Amino acid sequence: MEYSLEDFTNYIENHLLCENSDRLPQLTEEIYSQITQPRTQIPNILIAEREPTKFLAYFMATCAAGYPIFLCNPDWGEQEWQQVFDLVQPDIILANDDLDKLPITSKQVSITNYQLPITQQIMIPTGGSSGKIKFAIHTWETLIASVIGFRQYFQLQQVNSYCILPLYHVSGLMQFIRSFTSGGKLVIQNFKQLEYQGKYQVNPVEFFISLVPTQLQRLLQARVSDRLAQFQTVLLGGAPAWNELLVEARSKNIPLALTYGMTETASQIATLKPEDFLQGKDNCGKILPHAKVEICSTQNQIGNIKIQSKSLALGYYPNVFEIPELILDDLGYFDSQGYLNIIGRSSEKIITGGENIYPIEIETAIRDTKMVNDICIVGIPDRHWGQAVTAIYVPKSTTSITTLQTTLKNKLSKFKIPKHWVSLTILPRNTQGKVNRQHLQQLALNILQEKSL
Repeated sequence: MEYSLEDFTNYIENHLLCENSDRLPQLTEEIYSQITQPRTQIPNILIAEREPTKFLAYFMATCAAGYPIFLCNPDWGEQEWQQVFDLVQPDIILANDDLDKLPITSKQVSITNYQLPITQQIMIPTGGSSGKIKFAIHTWETLIASVIGFRQYFQLQQVNSYCILPLYHVSGLMQFIRSFTSGGKLVIQNFKQLEYQGKYQVNPVEFFISLVPTQLQRLLQARVSDRLAQFQTVLLGGAPAWNELLVEARSKNIPLALTYGMTETASQIATLKPEDFLQGKDNCGKILPHAKVEICSTQNQIGNIKIQSKSLALGYYPNVFEIPELILDDLGYFDSQGYLNIIGRSSEKIITGGENIYPIEIETAIRDTKMVNDICIVGIPDRHWGQAVTAIYVPKSTTSITTLQTTLKNKLSKFKIPKHWVSLTILPRNTQGKVNRQHLQQLALNILQEKSL
């Protein structure tokens, strides 16, 4: 699958609305001319740009040239950048002017390209929160397979997207890919502009918008729920949404579509349609037509999730998958209606006194008390119980641990009630609203050890 500069220019002029979009065709042509100078080998191109117009110019010029692309998060730290340079050894870097964390040697990199037997590779980053960055290898074919499944599931000819997520992340990039390949409209806007009721006057009923739970919470707090309710569909993913948030969204008649997917699958492979959400369902919905999901268990009980999909990444750079399937750490099951339910990750499971505990159950119960602003449950080593259930939370001003524990006695079994409580002013989350549980686990352990001294 190949696209020319003319394909991209026609799309920009007829379908794209974002700041400085009028400059985009010329900027794309300039970048294309610069990177297609005579070369002895195909270059690896690294894109690290947060500003949408520049990102799209870099991305479209590189796609038109047919070069391998590595998308990067401009906010990575020096250690993460060093990982990337050691792995990729880029020939060309298209980056923010103010990006000062690139390794000094980046301007003098010695290149030995590892050429994959795949055309137009689009490498999308994943795994940064675990401390080890990987690049999922995608192509236009895998990305378009995701678009086709999306369009079939929602019965659409064209997909109009209202994008407020970063384009270097799969959840932002796929909004561009859906609109571009289907001939739909694309509006790109800063989240704060939407939060304060926006600058682009478009009819929301024609658009899909994608949010992560923390963004949805902020928009509800900003009292723009009436505007959100007007969108054709509000896709919600990136991290588990808590029950209190979903209840409020449902009460405001917001057409949420809870999604399940990842970088490796080019966004969602399961989605709960808005009509199901508004009728009270809170699961991940049904599997999209381009994917197949199995539960690795006997009698279809709770088990690890296995995915086969035409949108599945071909591997992690520079290695290609030997088997075109992915077995995940995620645990889930299908209910009697065929809806996918996710209950957590096997790696997050806490074993205390021989009992298996999944953090999401306890986090949901604590959020439902409405006594905390944020919560994360981890297990820390305990010589008597193996692991001790520990709550790391952001309390509301009037919250006391005693009151919380008393309230939970009517909601949870005794062994599920946290033994330790660690209060913070804020829980660190990434741009997708996810917490790094390993980091919080170590933080809680350090705080508890200091208290015991």
